Amino acid sequence: MHILRLYAVERTTLTYITMLSNANRFSSATLKGFQSLCCRSIGSLSLPKIKDFTVENEPLLEYLPGSKERKEIEAELKRLSNNVEDVPIIIGNEKFKTKDVRYQVMPHNHSKKIAKFYYASSDLVAKAIKVATEAQIKWDNVPLEEKISIWLKAADLMATKYRMKLNAATMLGQSKTVIQAEIDASAELIDFIKLNAFFAKELTKYQPISENKNVTLNSLRYRGLDGFVAAVSPFNFTAIGGNLAYTPALMGCSVLWKPSDTALLSNWVIYEIMTEAGVPPGVVNFIPADGPVFGDTITASPHLSGINFTGSVPTFNRLWTQVGKNINGYVNFPRLIGECGGKNYHFVHPTADVTSVVTGTIRSSFEYCGQKCSACSRIYVPQSLWPKIKEGLLELRNKLKIGDVNEFDSFASAVIDDKAFNRIAGYIEHAKKSPNLEIIGGGQYDNSKGYFVQPTIVETKDPLDKIMTEEIFGPLLTVYVYKDSEVDKTVDLVLSSTPYALTGAVFAQDKNFLKKSLETLKYSAGNFYLNDKSTGSVVGQQPFGGSRMSGTNDKAGGPHYVLRWTSPQSVKETFVPLTEWKYPYMG
Repeated sequence: MHILRLYAVERTTLTYITMLSNANRFSSATLKGFQSLCCRSIGSLSLPKIKDFTVENEPLLEYLPGSKERKEIEAELKRLSNNVEDVPIIIGNEKFKTKDVRYQVMPHNHSKKIAKFYYASSDLVAKAIKVATEAQIKWDNVPLEEKISIWLKAADLMATKYRMKLNAATMLGQSKTVIQAEIDASAELIDFIKLNAFFAKELTKYQPISENKNVTLNSLRYRGLDGFVAAVSPFNFTAIGGNLAYTPALMGCSVLWKPSDTALLSNWVIYEIMTEAGVPPGVVNFIPADGPVFGDTITASPHLSGINFTGSVPTFNRLWTQVGKNINGYVNFPRLIGECGGKNYHFVHPTADVTSVVTGTIRSSFEYCGQKCSACSRIYVPQSLWPKIKEGLLELRNKLKIGDVNEFDSFASAVIDDKAFNRIAGYIEHAKKSPNLEIIGGGQYDNSKGYFVQPTIVETKDPLDKIMTEEIFGPLLTVYVYKDSEVDKTVDLVLSSTPYALTGAVFAQDKNFLKKSLETLKYSAGNFYLNDKSTGSVVGQQPFGGSRMSGTNDKAGGPHYVLRWTSPQSVKETFVPLTEWKYPYMG
């Protein structure tokens, strides 16, 4: 047996022995897999083939009146509404409860608490770093096939046993209507889990060229990032929390997961599901914490290997700056992956279909109160179409019910918290006072019971007013009406008005203009839509992410995202001794 092969067998055996001494940390299936691997000779250094499988996007349930799922979600909503879940900090296999107690409330009824949780101190965050860094070494030695098996089991649990709990926790804690919760906390989360497992499996199909395998064998294997990854997730998509925390773990990394305070309960359900599926203690650590305390502690650790972030530009900038200041102290160069929102647009060409524009814009701007990263916030409309589009927008806007998520005829519910409410109200007041702005629909807001803001449409004379250039993250759409003769000038305006480049849509029946817009607006959006709304990307169908100040555009939901969380190793094994030091040209 060649020395390198012998080393591989010895190292695998040693790993198995180490795992036996920590048997309580790993599933019986994992240990059995390692036993099998240790008891057979490694025929070559190429990675063992993982059993092939295919995946499809998770179908959506409709929750029609009288349906089985409607009855189930109503029962789960009632159960969770009458309970305050006590959620601990989790580090390894230990639970912690500090004196810094917090509560998650229902945004649509902010007097109602649904979760009690605790902020971790800097000392606890440091403890989690130590536990995670140690766990990463053991976890990375678990075969990828076993990790994939855990992920597929988790996806099945999410689709069946825990589907209603995930949806109800998202509805009550993040004020999503039942269909928005189904799209997010069920379908998208399940898609992230099972499609990332599929993409990881597909990675292993590539192996480097070996011109003569009897002489030299080249192989490639995927290692986790040594150290730990910090996952900082947002409130607006339950699925994003699951993706940010568990995709690095799938590839052999360990994670400190800081969930959003306002998505605490749904994120906790994800943690429970993944643990039940077989993710060992210490691989993902659940660390609610004050943002600066968490950020300062993780960026000060030499073992930081990556940050997986979705949130605001100022917060991501702060983390990036801290990493830069500490760059000489890290074991590895940390990988920084971030998605930071946008100022998303709909551009309407004079040849556009008015019905598509109106319907798509209402949905994109006002579903989930405009709190989707991709929500349309600004629209450019030609004068020739504005009367019909205005009439259509106002007619549909007036039909939208904004109410409690338990009322199934609600189109949307409350914005997430008092900070969001005050920020959005500030822009509405700006519109009321500015001579260049006119509120043509909505403009009301009330936080007496819940953080309710009515869908608001503003017409502007100034395409560079702050309401057209700054991210608002709320149910506020601003319209700029342009002269039909100034199409090209307005396209330039779309491209240059904001520092963001997340999503955008062009509506036109003119095929030549659509083709041209693919080039003229090439850098305006990471997700670009032709005759469709700027929201609604599906995992595996429209990989998501933007550039410029919208983020690092690593395309979550696509086949390349898992590569960001692995450190591949190339291995060359030579079977024929090298005996000659001279090259032929030397004579």
